[in-house]
Amino acid sequence: MAEMINVALPKGRLGEKVYDIFEKAGYDCPAIREENRKLTFENREAGVRYFWVKPSDVAIYVERGAADIGVAGKDILREYEPDIYEILDMNVGKCRMCVAGPADFKDNYAKTLKVATKFPNIAKKYYSEKSRRIDIIKLNGSIELAPILGLSDVIVDIVETGTTLRENGLTPLETITDISARLIANKASYKFKNREIRRLCESLEKLVAERE
Repeated sequence: MAEMINVALPKGRLGEKVYDIFEKAGYDCPAIREENRKLTFENREAGVRYFWVKPSDVAIYVERGAADIGVAGKDILREYEPDIYEILDMNVGKCRMCVAGPADFKDNYAKTLKVATKFPNIAKKYYSEKSRRIDIIKLNGSIELAPILGLSDVIVDIVETGTTLRENGLTPLETITDISARLIANKASYKFKNREIRRLCESLEKLVAERE
C-alpha cells in the first residue's frame, strides 16, 4: 500500500479553494465537507490526510516534518524563508506585495523612511537593494492606520483589490513582487515519499494548467 501523504492546508478561503483542486485531482476526503470543528481528516483509499492550520504556520509544519506537503502563500515563504522545496505555483490566492502610502507621497532621501509592515524581512530586503535607510515598525493588523496617524511614511503590505487602501486615502506606490499560493514539500518527505508526492503533483499540475 502507498504511504499516506500528510497535507497542511491554510484555514480560510484560500484553503477551501486549494482543497477544491486537490479534490478534483482525485485526493478527496468527504469528511472535510461536513459541518464540524475537526482539524484532521483522512481518506486511506486516496492515501491522503489533511489538517487545517493557520496560514502563516503551514511552512513551519512542512519544514519540521509534521506535514509532508502544504500550501502557503509566496509572501510567507519570502518572509520566513523556510528550508523546504517549492514545487508548484497553484495559481490561486493571487495578489501583490506593495509599498503603499498617500497618493501625494514624495520620498525625502535625506530622512530615514518609516515603514510599517507585517513583513519586516521582505521590507528590509527590498529597501536594502535600493540602498534606502529605513526604520521598520512591525505591526500585526490595521497597517493602513500607520501613515494616516503619522506613525509611518509608508506601509509594505499585501494588496488584492486595493479597495481598503482607497477607502483610507492610500494608494499602491511600488510593487515589490506578485504573490500566489505555492505547493511546498518537506525535504525528507520528498525523498522518501517521492513516488506518492510526484503522482499527486502531476495530477495537480494538469488542473492548475487548465485554470490558467
